[in-house]
Amino acid sequence: MTDYLKVVYDEGSHPYTDYPGKLVSYLYQSFGLKPGLKILEPGCGRGEFLLNFKKLGLHCTGVDLSKEAKTYLATHQIPVHLCNADKDKLPFKDNTFDVIYNKSFLEHLRNPDFFLKEAYRVLKPGGIIICLVPDWESNYKIYFDDFTHRTPFTKISLLDIFKICDYSNSNVYIFRQLPVVWKYPVLNYLCALLSPFIPVRTQNKFLRWSRELMLVGSAYKKS
Repeated sequence: MTDYLKVVYDEGSHPYTDYPGKLVSYLYQSFGLKPGLKILEPGCGRGEFLLNFKKLGLHCTGVDLSKEAKTYLATHQIPVHLCNADKDKLPFKDNTFDVIYNKSFLEHLRNPDFFLKEAYRVLKPGGIIICLVPDWESNYKIYFDDFTHRTPFTKISLLDIFKICDYSNSNVYIFRQLPVVWKYPVLNYLCALLSPFIPVRTQNKFLRWSRELMLVGSAYKKS
């Protein structure tokens, strides 16, 4: 079987951009992250987010199902551990990481609660998990265009799974993947007005991200 990174995230269909750096900077500021924190990214893929967290001074570690992920980050001295987060325990001791970050990962798991319990175990007391997932309500028509999607999430279900897995101070909010909207939040209203008229499978990234919403969920391990 061909490795998923070579198929789904090949450089032809998913070229490298400056978006990961912008998103990492936004999250770093939004959640008050600091240099020196130890961060784990499950589903790290090509490592674009970890590379940018490293630039901001965090100590980075990745986990992925694909052996290819190790090759992407080998030259950057970021360790990547092979692990099937749907059924395997994370290969780390209890209370290891300050931050666990993942984007477009949780919805690919058949057993996201199993992973979240493992994430809770390896987080330090007071540590934070940050999960970005597609919002089912705005993506349901195209959700299974990606056949590896397994578990849809709404704002309510993401909050509930955090509670079920014993996290505290959980929060989930709607998020557009448009950096200009992060800078000028009032533009969210314009996007909301336009979204009903945008074709479901438009190839224009600005229009697509105006229509398709993400959820940003965060929660903490009890101190």
